[in-house]
Amino acid sequence: MKRKARLTIFYIFLGVAMLTPCASLLAHHSPSAIFNMTKKVSLTGAVTKVDWVNPHIVVYMDAKRDDGKVENWKFESNPPRWFTKVGVVRADFADAIGQKVTVEVLQAIDGSNYGYLRKITFPNGNQISLEEAQQQ
Repeated sequence: MKRKARLTIFYIFLGVAMLTPCASLLAHHSPSAIFNMTKKVSLTGAVTKVDWVNPHIVVYMDAKRDDGKVENWKFESNPPRWFTKVGVVRADFADAIGQKVTVEVLQAIDGSNYGYLRKITFPNGNQISLEEAQQQ
């Protein structure tokens, strides 16, 4: 009986060990699965919040449309570590909260106010283009 119990516990641990790596694969997604990789949208507005978290930073912005109506946008981008490697730190985004920035994003396939941040121009004029930085 003890041997059967040990085998059962062994198989449970073996099953969990085999499934654990798969969980991270399910959590990550390709940008092309959510974002229209050919539809770039330029927006100008005030940054309202920044989540400097893994696996992607998230930037929230209030952008004014041509008719004056304010739209709330959410952008995800590369991981924090990627930004620090190219010289952009959390403080750069924190300093932009409440300030006017210009962004270029790839809009969500469903047309919602959700996008993948590809380029940002900060209030001080500094900018980062993720496309150019990734090509270097």
